[in-house]
Amino acid sequence: MSSGAPTADFGAGALSRAAALIHTLVTVEALLLLAAAPGLAGLLLVGPDPANLPLAAVCLLPLGPALSAALYALHHRSRDLTELHPARTYARGWRLNALPALKLWTPLLAWLTVIAFTLTHFAATGLPGWWAVLLGVIGVGSLLWGAHALLLTSLFAFRTRDTARLAAYFLVRHARTTLAAASLLVLVAASTALLTEALPALLAAPLLLSLLHSGRPVIAETQEDFTA
Repeated sequence: MSSGAPTADFGAGALSRAAALIHTLVTVEALLLLAAAPGLAGLLLVGPDPANLPLAAVCLLPLGPALSAALYALHHRSRDLTELHPARTYARGWRLNALPALKLWTPLLAWLTVIAFTLTHFAATGLPGWWAVLLGVIGVGSLLWGAHALLLTSLFAFRTRDTARLAAYFLVRHARTTLAAASLLVLVAASTALLTEALPALLAAPLLLSLLHSGRPVIAETQEDFTA
């Protein structure tokens, strides 16, 4: 007989939500690495010579759509252990966002490649030293703009130029989100330099979840002011 006391539905408790999050992160991480695998495998064959920077940029092209699909899947993840479909959501995110992400990711990679190539051959340019500092600042600013652009293009269906403009607007408008993205950038750079280049790739899903969390003000304002 039923006691009549209210009982929580299976899959709705704190432990179930934690298990759902872990399952989603592991699945999204695996699919992200799978989607980016052709380029990541190519990076292993590209030597560390600065002359190979354009080849490295080409190898990184699949990473843009892979990251965008991961952000989409994490944003639309279920908190209920009984309603988990992260692989299906990731595949949908990749289908929706692969082309829009590439339209932003490709010029960003090309621009960063020009900056990196110039800095690695800076002695041959004959430019004063402050130009190197300026280029470094521009490169970091471009990466932070790219973080905003990736977030927007993963969750909203704007035209490429509108996404680019909004990303530049939010770069200053939401300084906390930009600072959070900068912190993630520092973490990735430090872990790469001090530990291994593979660590950021292996922790991509938690890092993207953090980017989503810090980007909630950007998402909220975009939904309120820039969507019908």
